[in-house]
Amino acid sequence: MNWIALPALVLLLLFNNGTSQSIIKTLPGYSGTLPIKLETGYIGVGENDEVQLFYYFIESENNPETDPLLFWITGGPGCSGLSTLVYEIGPFSFNVADFDGSLPSILLNPYSWTKVANIIFIDWPVGTGFSYANTSKGYSSSDTKSAKDNYTFLRKWLLNHPMLSKNRLYVAGESYGGKLVPMVAMEILLGNEARLQPRMSLQGYIIGNGPTDPNIDYNERIPYAHRMTLISDEYFELAKFSCDGKYDNPDPNNLRCLLALQPIQECVNQINQAHILEPECKYIGPKPDNFGWDQTFPEDDSVDHLVLPASKQDQLWCRNQNYAASYVWANDPTVQEALHIRKGTVGDWTRCNHSISYEVDQESVLHYHKIFSKKGYDVLIYNGDHDMIAPYMGPLKWIPTLNLTVADDWRPWLVNGQVAGYTLKYKKNEFELTFATVKGAGHTSPEYKPKECLAMINRWLSIRPL
Repeated sequence: MNWIALPALVLLLLFNNGTSQSIIKTLPGYSGTLPIKLETGYIGVGENDEVQLFYYFIESENNPETDPLLFWITGGPGCSGLSTLVYEIGPFSFNVADFDGSLPSILLNPYSWTKVANIIFIDWPVGTGFSYANTSKGYSSSDTKSAKDNYTFLRKWLLNHPMLSKNRLYVAGESYGGKLVPMVAMEILLGNEARLQPRMSLQGYIIGNGPTDPNIDYNERIPYAHRMTLISDEYFELAKFSCDGKYDNPDPNNLRCLLALQPIQECVNQINQAHILEPECKYIGPKPDNFGWDQTFPEDDSVDHLVLPASKQDQLWCRNQNYAASYVWANDPTVQEALHIRKGTVGDWTRCNHSISYEVDQESVLHYHKIFSKKGYDVLIYNGDHDMIAPYMGPLKWIPTLNLTVADDWRPWLVNGQVAGYTLKYKKNEFELTFATVKGAGHTSPEYKPKECLAMINRWLSIRPL
């Protein structure tokens, strides 16, 4: 069958199996009608649509007809799009300050990225959030399969939303989702070159604190720890000499290197790597050891903090206490009914599912960046400068391998007259890459610095200097 020649209406009918969408006007926890347009739904991908990917779509609060469309890929893999929506860049959040274990109330987020863009938040891969499969085989996924599934999802979604098919499109994501961003963008590029319908108006992509190549990104964790005074000059120089500058998964036969890394590991073991200034808390899933770094990024969901203590007095505050509200809210039957969740398709909702069947089959995605650097796209790479999981020094190592020209040298960028971070801009012909640090932010930058990150994305999407 010639998929290229088929009109969009026929494609829509062919692709619409297993697809559903609902406009949500009220939500438990919020008084009155929602002041934004929220849509939820499922789109089937894979063989016979056996995988049903759930999504949240929020229309821009500015001008949805002309504002860009962001396709947001949350990290993990296995962390729900709802987490990014309510704790980072979505239009509403939970009242965590007054949360007492009952259904949390919903507040409006004045720094939502929907002030300037339309955003799709997807529960990926299958088994994440409210996404599910009709067969046990369907629950297996990988980097390569996820990229193709996300592209199929987006293709079907745009066929169902033709009014947004001409809007500027950016693939965006953070943490491990940032690794998928250039892979999904490549699927779109190849689809456009093959003249598949609908043609997508891909303009570029956005990555926050994401991995690109473990031999670069993860190797920078020890230089970063040294730069942030977590390890001494002597420890760092000894490791640099003994390990020949290669700290990620060191040679097990290099005993001198292994010995040099031991005191470094003792120095950083009790540091919260997601934000080095915040308390270190327990993980709900296995935490990677410090030098056999896993490519996946388990989020900090501690069982100990999903139930609030009887007394908050003298209780150590951990950021993951904020996440308890999402468990109560998303597992409430009235909430699932309001979101139009299909009954019997998922068990207990978890913010990050650590038990998904997922294969890391793309160690490095640097070659995708190299391909895009030869074409006319815009890229934003931003990193919270207090994140040691994916330190900002990683991009500063791999970006120069793209052979770009520095168009705007290292300088501060400001919000309300204060330094919000530092930025560099690179160019090659029509390709532009902006790198930015977010001062004081951790692994999920907008969660820590919402006002600054909204200013950053607004300026960048408006094609203005940061």
